[in-house]
Amino acid sequence: MDKEQEEKLDISAGTSDSENEIDDTKNNTEVKSDNDHKEQADKEKKEEKEITPEEKIIELEDKLARTFAEMENQRRRFEKEKNEAFDYGGFAFAKEALNLIDNLERSKLILENDSQLKETQALKKTIEHLQIINKDLISIFTKNNIKPIDCLNKKLDPNLHQAMMEIEDDEKEPGTIVQEIQKGFMIKDRLLRPSLVGVSKKKEKKEEKIEENKEI
Repeated sequence: MDKEQEEKLDISAGTSDSENEIDDTKNNTEVKSDNDHKEQADKEKKEEKEITPEEKIIELEDKLARTFAEMENQRRRFEKEKNEAFDYGGFAFAKEALNLIDNLERSKLILENDSQLKETQALKKTIEHLQIINKDLISIFTKNNIKPIDCLNKKLDPNLHQAMMEIEDDEKEPGTIVQEIQKGFMIKDRLLRPSLVGVSKKKEKKEEKIEENKEI
């Protein structure tokens, strides 16, 4: 074997040794990583084992209490929705039904203002029948917790009344309801529709108007 071949063999041997060292390092790293994972898993298992039965029971009791509390909240919510549906489910129907009372009142006014029917026996009987029907309707509504709002001579309440006009009246305190244009109704404790009303205001003095005109 000549010198050149010997050198090649030495280089080959050196390369093989380096590769073996790399493989050993890689294997050692993989073994170390596996050991680290194993140690971590053993640590977690040890921590789990450290929870006593009493602590586990307390944890389960807490979860159970939370579950029952959530179930109770849902039950109360469903109960409230059911009651509201029962109490106010006919809200829209009741509001539409009020048109019957309005139409009866309009019919009554039209008949009373008819010059050909005034002071006739037919008009009196017709008005009496309309009043009976109106009274029956109010009675039916009342039995179903739909009640008219009593507003005359009361102070204006924006939650129940809607002012449509002002009427001069020195005998009433300003803001007092002196005229009911359309009757308002409540359904239980909820407003079905507001009363349309006229409220009083103080009369303007003529002297004040004259002074205002002079200033202009």
